[in-house]
Amino acid sequence: MDTGTHVVMGIAIGGLATLDPVVTSSPAMAQAVMVGAIIGSQAPDFDTVLKLKNNAVYIRNHRGVTHSVPFWFIWPTLITLGLGLMMPEINLLHLWLWTFLAVFIHVFVDIFNAYGTKALAPFHKKWMALGVINIFDPFIFVTHIVGIIIWRFGADPGWTFLLMYIFLAGYYVWRVRTQRKVYHELKSRHPDSTHIFISPTFRWHQWHVVVRTGEKMHVAQVKDMQVKYFETYSFDPIPDHKIINAARKDPNLSAFLSFSPAYRWEVTKEPHGYSVKFTDLRYRSKGHYPFIAIVRLNEDLESLSSYTGWIYNNETLERKLEVAFD
Repeated sequence: MDTGTHVVMGIAIGGLATLDPVVTSSPAMAQAVMVGAIIGSQAPDFDTVLKLKNNAVYIRNHRGVTHSVPFWFIWPTLITLGLGLMMPEINLLHLWLWTFLAVFIHVFVDIFNAYGTKALAPFHKKWMALGVINIFDPFIFVTHIVGIIIWRFGADPGWTFLLMYIFLAGYYVWRVRTQRKVYHELKSRHPDSTHIFISPTFRWHQWHVVVRTGEKMHVAQVKDMQVKYFETYSFDPIPDHKIINAARKDPNLSAFLSFSPAYRWEVTKEPHGYSVKFTDLRYRSKGHYPFIAIVRLNEDLESLSSYTGWIYNNETLERKLEVAFD
């Protein structure tokens, strides 16, 4: 989920913790748990600092090790030790448990996005991405805001947020069932499909989809269970070709391929040599596919420049790929 949603989730977990008599036994304990829950709800995304290095490192590693099973326990331990040093009178066990819950819920809800996470690493190293909830779901965010407002008007926070989470659990079940209906509708239309990639949008009844068969890739939208097709491309597996193989050694393209399961590729001859471009078909926006990876090679198949990430116009792409020629 987005940062804002994780923040309000941390506040909600801090309020939920008031059901624990140990937490409400002292103001210091209640304050420590609230701080621990808010930090814990953000901690798995501390790897966002990798953006400062480059997009390739960020794409390959974001939601990776920091969301893995060992870090379910490492984050709450570090947070608890830090708060314990500042507030030695608090109950460390109960602080750890509520902070662990905040970390776990962060990782758990991220699984439902199309981006996904390596939540079960190192035991299961593949990305887990259910594609049920958008990266920012207005309904989930607003529900938390309403709960916080009700709390501020005097309602019991523990029961308020417990009921809220029961309600949201039902919302998640409904979204999962709706997505399965979309899947079965597409499967009935394309019984020969090998993969069906479904991505949620801001709208409850609208989904981005890519259907891959042995020969074709269909890019479509499902709205109110009505399928609208946009483009159809031939499905061309990446060939064992010297130009492609040279481009795949580039860290930007390598990172893209580690993340994207639905793409098309093209090789073009350019004055500088060759350009190899991969386009992720899952993120169609206004007729454009903004998530790409591109590598520019010279005649000797040496990388001149490359980029992976979100691009919405050619001018921006050219600036990022600017190459100085003799």
